[in-house]
Amino acid sequence: MRKFLLFLLLSIFVVVFNACAQPSPPPTAPQPEFTTTATVRDIMESVVDPAADVVWGAVETIVSAKGIEEKYPRNDEEWQVVRNNAIILLEASNLLKIPGRAVARSGETSENPGIELSPEQVQALIDKDRASWNKYAQALHDATLEALKTIDAKSAEGLLNTGDGIYQACESCHKHYWYPDDKVPPAPSEKSSN
Repeated sequence: MRKFLLFLLLSIFVVVFNACAQPSPPPTAPQPEFTTTATVRDIMESVVDPAADVVWGAVETIVSAKGIEEKYPRNDEEWQVVRNNAIILLEASNLLKIPGRAVARSGETSENPGIELSPEQVQALIDKDRASWNKYAQALHDATLEALKTIDAKSAEGLLNTGDGIYQACESCHKHYWYPDDKVPPAPSEKSSN
């Protein structure tokens, strides 16, 4: 009888203990390692600028001696090209957030010295306040997401309006990191004519 009573008490203890025990949290997956070969400048020149140009150029009004021409995607294939570039731009904002990415290669200089900061100065600003850099990249993401919604709705007017949001996201970042003294670099055509 004593063994039975001891067995019963031990069984109750095990049941109560198991019921009260906290389940262990699932193991966290290790964070992926990134190899940041491309610089911020590389991403801007090869991914962001070309994709943004397609999105911005998809809808426009051209006034010439021939009259007024309204340009906008007119079929599914043309809308798909714009959509593909919006997706590229959307994901480029994530590439900019990856830690450890250099602004430029060692020895590269500013394209507009005296107007914009040097790559080293830009890098120092980013390193000093990474959270702000990520907010600017997120603003590009969010503005592009709005444009993507209008693209999926095949709304030329909506795309025209949301394209301005992408432009504002880009310019806000540029004014903070590249030309914080509000000196806007000349357009490429203006630089070549000097």
